[in-house]
Amino acid sequence: MEIHMEVDLDATLGCGQAHRWRKDGDLWKGVLGNDKVELVQRDGGFRCEGCSEERIRRYFRSEDDLPAIMEEISGRDPYIAGLAAVCPGLRILRQDLWECTATYILATNANVKRIAKMVESVCVLFGTDLGGAHSFPTPGQILDGCGSIGECRLGYREGRFVEFAEKVENGTYDLASLEELDYEGCVKELKKINGIGPKVADCVAIFAYGHLEAFPVDARISKSMREVYGVEGSYEEVSSAGRRIFGRYAGYAQELLYHSLSIIL
Repeated sequence: MEIHMEVDLDATLGCGQAHRWRKDGDLWKGVLGNDKVELVQRDGGFRCEGCSEERIRRYFRSEDDLPAIMEEISGRDPYIAGLAAVCPGLRILRQDLWECTATYILATNANVKRIAKMVESVCVLFGTDLGGAHSFPTPGQILDGCGSIGECRLGYREGRFVEFAEKVENGTYDLASLEELDYEGCVKELKKINGIGPKVADCVAIFAYGHLEAFPVDARISKSMREVYGVEGSYEEVSSAGRRIFGRYAGYAQELLYHSLSIIL
């Protein structure tokens, strides 16, 4: 199936938004729900095998007018304009609410390689065997096998992860209800979950709930904001500055900054 869309798969799938994609030659392999998906970059889009057109278009937020978004954030800042010109096809993904939130609870104080390793170990131990790959486990699957979770080597995150699964399963956390909230309300509710601080809340707000104004700040973004924009201070000060500088699509600007630093490093 050919998907016509402005997108750079390498930039979008390799910049740390999602942690279940691996590149093998020209082929990107990943799992969406219970679908094993394979993508190959093409002029004007990509070839997709393994899932429906509706699912892959939703995942890549095909409704986002990427040229208009890049034009808007470029008009607000010349440095971002340069990054957008080099990588105009970087898209923000729309990830599953449960999987994204659970993944970012594991992501605290860990680099991208470590996060991917933890996520994969959780999928292999608890997820459904899809034949050569495993789904991300449901809360129930985690609870059914949580006696062996030590095998995943999650460290101090283990207890938070199991607690989150339990509270999603019993309805204490209703993740779908947060979809009705604006950015500030969504982040406020997410931070009530054990293991979710300001950065993780911003990551989940943008990658799961689609709040494109969110501006997550990690060590790389903090360094970039200090060196390029002269902004430093607390998490909230730097994140707020990002939203102020880049506006309603601050999340896209953040991803361009992160991607550029990934290339440099």
